[in-house]
Amino acid sequence: MKSNLLTKLSSMGRWMTTALLCVAAIAFIWQGAFFSNTTALANPATNLIASKDAGDKVQQKASKDARQAKGFIEDTKNKVEEAANSNAAKVDRSTDNGSFMERKAKKDAGRIEKRAEEDADRTQKAVDNTKNAVERTVDSIKDAFN
Repeated sequence: MKSNLLTKLSSMGRWMTTALLCVAAIAFIWQGAFFSNTTALANPATNLIASKDAGDKVQQKASKDARQAKGFIEDTKNKVEEAANSNAAKVDRSTDNGSFMERKAKKDAGRIEKRAEEDADRTQKAVDNTKNAVERTVDSIKDAFN
């Protein structure tokens, strides 16, 4: 008797689950029919994403951001170089003339300045590449809609 009751309950559960899924699918389809925006299809020229003004604004923004990023990179490079020179000067003042620590501090300061220059150049080149990629993409989109 138990197995017969469990069989009936499990098959009834499957039917209820199937019915619930069907009702949910019908509700989602019905909701999509009532809430679709058909006026946008009737007039496609009202809100063009890639209009000329929007493309120009994006390119101007990319150029402005690139200039700001380059300024920030330059400031950071200068601060790193100042810190390296300051540390070397502190070591120079605290040690005797020509000591090992003084020579090492000066050598390290030169190495840090060189690395700061290289890193700043690499980062500025990456900023330029990103800006150029954005501008090329905007131009491609504008060309596709013309």
